[in-house]
Amino acid sequence: MAENKNKIKLESALFAGFIVTLFLSFILISVFSSGKDTLYSAYVEDESKNLQWRQLNLMASDLEESTPRYLDLGYNVANTMSTPMLVNDWKEPHRTMLLIVAPEKPITITEADAVYDFVTKKGGKVIIASNNSNAQVVADKFGVQYKDAYGGLLDGENFYSVKNLSNGEMSKNKDQQNIWALASIQKEVQEKNKGCTSEQSAQYEEGINSCVMPVMFDMPTAIQVLTSGEGESDDQTSKDYVERNVNILASASPSAFLDNAGDRNIDSPENQILGPGENGLIIRIDYPNQKAIDMPELGTYDEIDVTGSIVFVAGQSAFANYLWDSEEATNTGRESFCLHLGLDPRPCWTSQIMSGPDEWQGNSAYFETLIFDMMEFDNQELSNVITSNPDQFNIVFDESRHSSSPLVEPFSETISTIVLLTSDVWLKWLILLNMIALLAISVMVVPDKENWRHVFDLTRFRERPKKVLPDEHQQRIREALMGKVRLFHDLTRSEMTMKTPAEIQSMIKDPRLVELAFSRNRTYTPDELRELMRTIRRWGK
Repeated sequence: MAENKNKIKLESALFAGFIVTLFLSFILISVFSSGKDTLYSAYVEDESKNLQWRQLNLMASDLEESTPRYLDLGYNVANTMSTPMLVNDWKEPHRTMLLIVAPEKPITITEADAVYDFVTKKGGKVIIASNNSNAQVVADKFGVQYKDAYGGLLDGENFYSVKNLSNGEMSKNKDQQNIWALASIQKEVQEKNKGCTSEQSAQYEEGINSCVMPVMFDMPTAIQVLTSGEGESDDQTSKDYVERNVNILASASPSAFLDNAGDRNIDSPENQILGPGENGLIIRIDYPNQKAIDMPELGTYDEIDVTGSIVFVAGQSAFANYLWDSEEATNTGRESFCLHLGLDPRPCWTSQIMSGPDEWQGNSAYFETLIFDMMEFDNQELSNVITSNPDQFNIVFDESRHSSSPLVEPFSETISTIVLLTSDVWLKWLILLNMIALLAISVMVVPDKENWRHVFDLTRFRERPKKVLPDEHQQRIREALMGKVRLFHDLTRSEMTMKTPAEIQSMIKDPRLVELAFSRNRTYTPDELRELMRTIRRWGK
């Protein structure tokens, strides 16, 4: 009895420990997530004014409503709340774009591997925008580095001015972290003197290769391509060679520097002046000639060539409401970014664009064009039914990288953990072994049951079992013999009854079995019956 009580106590302790752990996990996650505001979310629309202008709901709405070529048709917009690891399980990955903007939580190596495979093996599209190291794990997979500095990136040449909302005049605070850049869409453009609108660039192929658009940044960092991707080689003769095209679409000015000291002084020895190739703001990497299954013609599926693309952006603010939409920009004092012209010797993009439109229409004009170009709209191998319907292309916002409300956070973390654990081979085995160990513990702590025995009862349910008499046993064996003879000769019951004893004896042939079938006076011992049963089993083989 004492041993049983100890086992029961151990079982209760294990169960209580599980409940306490679950409760503490819920409480701790809720506590750490409390007091944190959700920023850069595509689905927050009712925050206070100071927070709402740092959301992405205007971007999600615009992408869902229109595209540069089809002004009244938009993408299929969705979100993922769990983890980016699911990207390779999505339908039509080559027609899907994942947007990771302002990741507040670090991206794991396993998630980064999934994103890399999504781009390089499935033809997927990805845009990652961040000004901190949370995106570096993914950037490492593609040979890209996010610069990290205490005071951020400062550009004493290409920075814009804002209005003081209290008096309507240009702010006297010259913030060199308010950086503008002229950005190309598809390739790196050396002569950035031809402007265009999103509609113009989407209508003709060559226009998208040569024109630029102004893009505004607020407190960005700098990004640089260091090497080829992880496990890739630039040598075409190498077995690890991977074809890819790298283009720096936008850069800060040559005078931009990293404020490592935090003193905003370009002459400080700790601060680093960035040269060409080191001061990137938007980097695009394309992986062409990948294979995917889709519809080259309506109703038929075949293998087609697609291009996987990933774009790294040096700051998440470029997508926020206050820089995405020109009206929102006006409400935050950014009515005109060239207020300093005539008052300050530094240039503005309007003096660099010599032909075509030079007005800033919100960052939406540029990024909508970039997204449109990254998708497969101009893929000649795709059916026109697909390329003329933007809702056949998917835009997925990664909401799992943002802080959620204290009530939602435990559930989203649980889902992320489950997906993470079940998506890695080694972790799957680890979980399986742990489950076996827990099962073994549960078996050990179950109290021993009393001794018992089982009686195999072949009678009807609830019917009192009856002992089989020797005569009845002999009759059952005889019936079994006759049944086997009938089936062996493929006879029906009526055909069997019409057979004469002589015919049946000729069918059986074995003298001992003939005696069993026709002798009514012969009595068999149990040993003889067992021997006859073995003979019946062998008969006919």
